[in-house]
Amino acid sequence: MQTRNTKSSKAQNFVVQGSILAAAGIIVRLIGMLYRIPLIEIIGQEGNGYYTSAFSVYSILLIVSSYSLPTAVSKMVASRIAVGQYQNSHRILKAALIYATVVGGIAAMVLWLGADLFAGLLGMPFCRLALKSLAPTVWIMAYLGVLRGYFQGHSTMVPTAISQLLEQIVNAAVSIGAASFLMKKGLEADLVYGETRYSSAFGAAGGTIGTGAGAAIALFFFIFMLFSYRPIMRRQSRRDRSGRQDSYGRITLVLTITILPIVLSSTVYNISSVLDNYLFAEGLRAAGQEEQMAELWGVFGEYHLLFNIPVALANALSSSLIPSLANAIAMRDRKMVLNRTRTAIRFTMIISIPSAVGLAVLAEPICNLLFASHDNSLLVRLMMSGSAAVVFFSLSTMSNAILQGSNHMSAPLYHSAAALIPHIISLIFFQRVMGLGIYSVVYSNILFALVVCMLNSLSIRRFLRYRQDYKKTFLIPTACSAVMGLVSYGVYFGVHSLLPDNMADKRIGLILAVGLAICGAVGIYGLLLLKFGGFTDRELRDMPMGTRILAAARRLHLR
Repeated sequence: MQTRNTKSSKAQNFVVQGSILAAAGIIVRLIGMLYRIPLIEIIGQEGNGYYTSAFSVYSILLIVSSYSLPTAVSKMVASRIAVGQYQNSHRILKAALIYATVVGGIAAMVLWLGADLFAGLLGMPFCRLALKSLAPTVWIMAYLGVLRGYFQGHSTMVPTAISQLLEQIVNAAVSIGAASFLMKKGLEADLVYGETRYSSAFGAAGGTIGTGAGAAIALFFFIFMLFSYRPIMRRQSRRDRSGRQDSYGRITLVLTITILPIVLSSTVYNISSVLDNYLFAEGLRAAGQEEQMAELWGVFGEYHLLFNIPVALANALSSSLIPSLANAIAMRDRKMVLNRTRTAIRFTMIISIPSAVGLAVLAEPICNLLFASHDNSLLVRLMMSGSAAVVFFSLSTMSNAILQGSNHMSAPLYHSAAALIPHIISLIFFQRVMGLGIYSVVYSNILFALVVCMLNSLSIRRFLRYRQDYKKTFLIPTACSAVMGLVSYGVYFGVHSLLPDNMADKRIGLILAVGLAICGAVGIYGLLLLKFGGFTDRELRDMPMGTRILAAARRLHLR
């Protein structure tokens, strides 16, 4: 009985910690979406094109220097703590900080010195200003990645969640202020040089300055947390009875070996955005339409921003899953590994499938609500045709984390590399042969994520001897989401038709209609899931507030 209770408590803690980080991730994405609305209104779609292109290069260097650090450090720390090696867990922190100093500094120099080269390759020379302003942020994020990974390795996501919220709030405030200020300076430069693009370029650079300011605040928060945590670290060191102390050289070697496959797989997985930018720009040049690049890429950036909000859940849950799986594997508890794998995949699908349906059904009102300052017809069509990306990117992110957390680090690398081949071929074919324009990028991205999902699924099945419950994981959420989509559109259409003409298509009217449609969608989806067995009673009890949900479901005769 005690063992069963302990395992249930661990499962609940995994879900709770993942939920904390997921909630913070969704709030962070919402803040990011909300501040991007005035930011895009300030810098325009051309400026947003520069901003999006700069971030695609920044993201690759971030992956090389720091993106892999939370995963690698949390995995190493969790496995040491599971066997009582507290001193080694502290030595991992010190070695990782030295690693961050070296690799983060090199990445920052590459971005600063190579800004002109990157901007030219992407077909947008004026985005070099945004690239240079992001260079210091790469270095800061390396330290931030180490500290986040250290606390995640202790199975607490609260410091990471708080730091992300602080980071995004400061980012939003500084980005808007700096973009507005520099936009005015850019307009003056336009008059002096007889140009029209300095204003957009300066505005985009202002937006990226906010990213660095937010990262700096998050780093200061973690430094404070680390100093506050030092007494606990000393007590842990005194409790260490393992009798084993690894040298810093060995720890650095293991850290590098752990990081390398994550870096390579993450780089290959995310380099598709840079390749998309480059190949799409080359396609436009070949067609003599290169002047449309910045504006079209700005619209794609808006689409990318919207579908990435629900994907935040998969990112957050994967951060919680990796140390959790590493802990279970260190204790050789196969049942716990399978349970956490099953829970992570099902939770991801239960959120991502209705999110994709909702974005497709309510694409027009959502886009008009968020980006009211310009014509959204292209963005609406992109959202309706590309909302399936939510499902495939969420599942590919989660399945990557499962393979990495279960010590199959190289599998995501091979799968992402294999998926790049049809991705590139399809992008070129869709754009240059079929003439699909910016839709080519959307469709080729969906194909890339789908291939990664399929290959990851085969590997998880083979390595873990895992069998997926397709009915509860995919069929029930899909059927419930279909009904939800009809209900949400019906609520939106009904509310919109009842509003006065002078209010219906204004922002206040859209907020009311979309808000009620989303509330109706969440309610009906939750009821349908409970009614048709989307969760077992035990799974509900392991969820935050699950016992209350189960009791309410029984009162409503849904169980």
